[in-house]
Amino acid sequence: MSAPIHRSTSSDRDTMTAEKPLIRPLRPSFSSGPCVKRPGWTLAALGDAFIGRSHRAPHGLAKLKEVIDLSRAVLGVPDDYRIAIVPGSDTGAVEMALWSLLGDRIVDCLAWETFGQSWVTDVDSVLKLAGARTFVAPFGSLPDLNAVSWDHDVVFTWNGTSGGVRVPDGDWIADDRSGLSICDATSAAFAMELPWPKLDVTTWSWQKVLGGEAAHGMIVLSPRAVERLERHAPSWPVPKLFRMTNKAGLIEDLFAGSTINTPSMLCVEDQIDALRWAASVGGLPGLIARSMASFDVLARWIDGSHWAAFLAEDPVTRSNTSVCMKIVDPWFTMQPPATQWARVRRMCALLEQEEAAFDVAAYRDAPPGFRIWCGATVDAADVAALTPWLDWAYETVKQESSE
Repeated sequence: MSAPIHRSTSSDRDTMTAEKPLIRPLRPSFSSGPCVKRPGWTLAALGDAFIGRSHRAPHGLAKLKEVIDLSRAVLGVPDDYRIAIVPGSDTGAVEMALWSLLGDRIVDCLAWETFGQSWVTDVDSVLKLAGARTFVAPFGSLPDLNAVSWDHDVVFTWNGTSGGVRVPDGDWIADDRSGLSICDATSAAFAMELPWPKLDVTTWSWQKVLGGEAAHGMIVLSPRAVERLERHAPSWPVPKLFRMTNKAGLIEDLFAGSTINTPSMLCVEDQIDALRWAASVGGLPGLIARSMASFDVLARWIDGSHWAAFLAEDPVTRSNTSVCMKIVDPWFTMQPPATQWARVRRMCALLEQEEAAFDVAAYRDAPPGFRIWCGATVDAADVAALTPWLDWAYETVKQESSE
């Protein structure tokens, strides 16, 4: 049975007490990465792992190829797009794209949270690309998407994990673009519709929406991106871990499961399990529905809260996976940032102590507040059980500070 949704109303705001809720989430893990495993997961899911053998042996390669094939099937990736498993999680996949593909034309780079800003740093300060333009917005907002030029390569995140702000759709991406669209989709893949004809490079990690293990990433290349790889040689040395071509052209084996470095076959088995589960719940539509069910529970609570609000200002841009919240009570907002963070940490400590919620503090670079993961592996009933605990932690810390 799911817990009732607790929503503060104007009639009870002055009489609320720090009364401990009776029901806890069955799975109180709300981390935004690594994310909670699928419902019902146990170590037995790894029983068929191909361990103690070379990942290049036929059966090992078959396992790796199964991850690629299942990913294509669940996400609906077009047949002529190439998919590879790459090292370094989503970060490694994005870096691979930037180091291998950029330099052919001017780059426009967009950022509105921590990880997008990392790609700005790469473009501006590391690769030092001449003429590069950056479009930056503060946490909670998007930059002007229509300001980019599609004669340029455009680098962006689909969903800002640390800011809870996503692009609304792919309509702003030109169909007749001459540049490449390079999309970090790590908190979006498997929980949001990705318009593949609009995307030339797409990346994600296993540790997000499907609750897989860290250190492994995925990269998807459109035919336009492959053409760029085969035609364009960057002016800088490309590290071995980022190389997708050799003297003969595209390294075809990479897109058939032959990874650049040695993968963990335990993690591979876990990803196969996650992808099979994804197919069992209805594929991408089922995964999106599960994520939206959790988001809707949390959104209804936020709408009725007198102290919590979405960090994302525009409802159209609110993430349904990494849901970021700010605290709007003057008791909190009138304090300096150090005090605000101390109060957030105290609330989180109480929630962990009660085993009601783990890892729900906002990202360290974001405004002080909370970040609740509502990806597909989360159960909406657990989000419903969480919300009274958020109220309890808030009221408890507020009372402590007034004593």
